[in-house]
Amino acid sequence: MAKYDYDLFVIGAGSGGVRASRMSSSYGARVAVAEERFLGGTCVNVGCIPKKLFSYGAHYAEDFEDAQAFGWNVGDRTVDWSRLVENKDKEITRLNGIYRNILKNNDVTLYEARATLTDAHTLDVGGEKVTAENILVATGGWPVVPDIPGKEHAITSNEAFYLPELPKRVVVVGGGYIAVEFAAIFHGYGAAVTQLYRGELFLRGFDIDVRQTLADEMTKKGIDLRFNANAARIEKSGEGFAVTLEDGSVLEADCVMYATGRAPNSRGVGLENAGVELRDNGAVMVDDQFRTSVSNIYALGDVTDRVQLTPVAIAEAMVLAANLCNGEDQRMDYADIPTAVFSHPNIGTVGLTEEEARRRHGAVDVYRETFRPLRHTMTLREERTMMKLIVDRATDRVVGAHMVGADASEIVQGVGIALKCGATKAQFDATVGIHPTAAEEFVTMRTPMPEPEAQAAQ
Repeated sequence: MAKYDYDLFVIGAGSGGVRASRMSSSYGARVAVAEERFLGGTCVNVGCIPKKLFSYGAHYAEDFEDAQAFGWNVGDRTVDWSRLVENKDKEITRLNGIYRNILKNNDVTLYEARATLTDAHTLDVGGEKVTAENILVATGGWPVVPDIPGKEHAITSNEAFYLPELPKRVVVVGGGYIAVEFAAIFHGYGAAVTQLYRGELFLRGFDIDVRQTLADEMTKKGIDLRFNANAARIEKSGEGFAVTLEDGSVLEADCVMYATGRAPNSRGVGLENAGVELRDNGAVMVDDQFRTSVSNIYALGDVTDRVQLTPVAIAEAMVLAANLCNGEDQRMDYADIPTAVFSHPNIGTVGLTEEEARRRHGAVDVYRETFRPLRHTMTLREERTMMKLIVDRATDRVVGAHMVGADASEIVQGVGIALKCGATKAQFDATVGIHPTAAEEFVTMRTPMPEPEAQAAQ
């Protein structure tokens, strides 16, 4: 008779938790997973998927305008926000069902209830006692709103997908990728948008040319970007809200959205009952095999606060399942992870920023081009595309690639493969471009930028 009910019990049926459950079961483990909210986690329900659907929709405003340059006569347009939300909900429900079937078809027991640890091998799952030899915590992250007066009036990305109607005036507070994405979404659908960021320039951690290019393009589109600005309090004002900034100025809004970060969702899981160590921000501390301070308890994904990306959580889950349930000895490789920001225009990036490359490699060559996309030679829209390569001068290896422009995410995915393979600039140069595309610019840039000192002198 088995000592425990399950070989592996997973808390959280998000992207990482479901993949770990499915793969572990395929290796012969007896697996169960508990989810108290919705199958698929943040990405499927209130993250990547609905956000990109909304982003697609927000592009149509400019597409309708641009169509005239190509001979189309487009009449009056109106937005039915409730139809957008309804159709999004149908798609999310479909995906929830897919996740349910994945678990069922792989013999994973699903508990649709809250699971909390009572000790290192025992859980309370909706009032039922369940035991497991190993436990995986994959509970993701949760939006954080700073403790300011009136914070109860603000929404986060969780609520933004369920707004009953499109707000006419929106204040977005934050400077990360979620903030710039929602600023673009609301603006694209016709809202007047002000984005506040307390620093000099948003998207900290991204390449400086990416940050500056996006700021320029968002400003051209009519989004009111306010840097070195922050909300001090939010008050009800008539049918809307008054947002008082730290400098005393006041903004009127129908919706105030905070996108100021996400915290690991580790509280209330009972980790303290098992002696699992957490960082000050609540992140679960793990080693390179995702083992916590308790030898049979593991964690991965956003709850560990390493790289908060869905594909990373999935990759981590594959490594964990192979090691834990198939006797392998894999390690997760976090180098050169491509990522995208679905801002308007999009960002695609992989590898090192220019600052990181100079710090790590010393002498680097930087290739950068900005240009009006072919499409806009007809529309006369002033949007510019920026593409950038960073090359380690000593080895000729391309160590960073960055793009701001239409389809950046699709283009940089392919470039990411090249960087992962250690491609050199000479190999990029030897690759024949596809013409006419923006992507060909990555293999046709030939002249490096002057060194920063020379640029400053010019």
